[in-house]
Amino acid sequence: MISRIHTFAALHMEAPARHLPASPIFFGVFAFSVLALLLYFVLRLDRD
Repeated sequence: MISRIHTFAALHMEAPARHLPASPIFFGVFAFSVLALLLYFVLRLDRD
């Protein structure tokens, strides 16, 4: 059992790293802008 876990960990660590299609900063800015837009719509609906 222990050797099976060790083998899985060794194979998992040697796997090539995956790369994101865009920079993490872009994802953060995009997520922040989408959530800000949704919050704006929700607050605007609440006012009506």
